[in-house]
Amino acid sequence: MSDLGDWFRSIPLITRYWFAGSIAVPLIGKLGLVSPVYLFLWPDAFISRFQIWRPITATFFFPVGPGTGFLYLVNLYFLYQYSSRLETGAFDGRPADYMFMLLFNWICIVITGLAMDMQLLMIPLIMSVLYVWAQLNRDMIVSFWFGTRFKACYLPWVILGFNYIIGGSVINELIGNLVGHLYFFLMFKYPMDLGGRNFLSTPRFLYRWLPNRRGGVSGFGVPPASMRRAAEDQQGGGRHNWGQGFRLGDQ
Repeated sequence: MSDLGDWFRSIPLITRYWFAGSIAVPLIGKLGLVSPVYLFLWPDAFISRFQIWRPITATFFFPVGPGTGFLYLVNLYFLYQYSSRLETGAFDGRPADYMFMLLFNWICIVITGLAMDMQLLMIPLIMSVLYVWAQLNRDMIVSFWFGTRFKACYLPWVILGFNYIIGGSVINELIGNLVGHLYFFLMFKYPMDLGGRNFLSTPRFLYRWLPNRRGGVSGFGVPPASMRRAAEDQQGGGRHNWGQGFRLGDQ
């Protein structure tokens, strides 16, 4: 048990709570401590009856049974693997930025779920995180089932096909990939590669709640060359401190 406890405490903080909630809430429903009908996202119950907890419980809940247990375990593994990698990789030392990414993706998925009558949100949120990791490490070679190897940028779509085979649906995975792409485009692709406006920024209250664990300016990436030159010109040719960057595709 001590080894299990040590392993659990070694999981990065935000991923640890997400992982624990994704085990605890399905277990509560499975044991009948709370009826599963109160854990799904039902638009009428959420909007008309003000059952405001449903978007949260629907994110953690999964109806585990003989026909869904393997799918649940596979996605729980994806949650642990790729959330941990993001939190200790691209977002290392920036828990507020990682929490903001999760909140942004979650809000987009909740809105989509209400519009499309999606009752479970666990898989879309996991897939959105996996998609962001895959894009930030797009040239890394990853291994999948039966020894297949390919670039990480293809991983979300391979998993979409894999989950279709074992689960019979691709809507959850597709929504997760689209939301992950929206975050990646607005946070990384558009402002850094295309020199566009930065539409997303982490709220200050998250930095107060989850302060950075190392020095430097919060944020990501190295700005385009045109933006760097403009900043240097404004400072009389001096060098502007953009903070520690994260180039897309770097390991």
